[in-house]
Amino acid sequence: MSKAPVNIVDRPLSKGKGEINISSFAFLFSEMIQYCQDRIKAGHELEKKLSDMGYSIGPRLLELLCVREKNSKRETKLLGILSFIHTTVWKSLFGKPADSLEKSTEADDEYMISDNNMVVNKFISLPKHLSSLNCAAFVAGIIEGILCSAEFPARVTAHNVAVEGKRFPKTVILIKFNPEVIERNA
Repeated sequence: MSKAPVNIVDRPLSKGKGEINISSFAFLFSEMIQYCQDRIKAGHELEKKLSDMGYSIGPRLLELLCVREKNSKRETKLLGILSFIHTTVWKSLFGKPADSLEKSTEADDEYMISDNNMVVNKFISLPKHLSSLNCAAFVAGIIEGILCSAEFPARVTAHNVAVEGKRFPKTVILIKFNPEVIERNA
């Protein structure tokens, strides 16, 4: 007696393998950067291209994680979606939650997610004319894609912040929400 084949649609969504080889990731990511670098005229365009690549991943990642983690429940509160990104999304992407989630003291519509050891900046060596490039723009694009597809439109950027006593700067993902998001959650 043999089992009937199970339709792919009827199988559960597994969590899949949670890790990939870091050297494989570094190679693939460096190829993405080279691909973008060949198609730009100015240095600041490279961050925009990386952000755009990440943006297209965001909605897909949100959908996948909602099915896996949240039982298809969509976040409707600002702090809920930020917490989801800070923990669930970060764990999915980097294997650990982000180091901090903070609200800006200067503006009500700005939040910051910090990571002291951003893997996308780890293995990148840049020429002099691109020394200000922050490859975490790719991650910022993913976050922006997630937020926009979850109906929390925002502008998301990545910044390096020097930390006293540390060789490498920490990465801060700055999230600036559109005014209607802040009004809706007031």
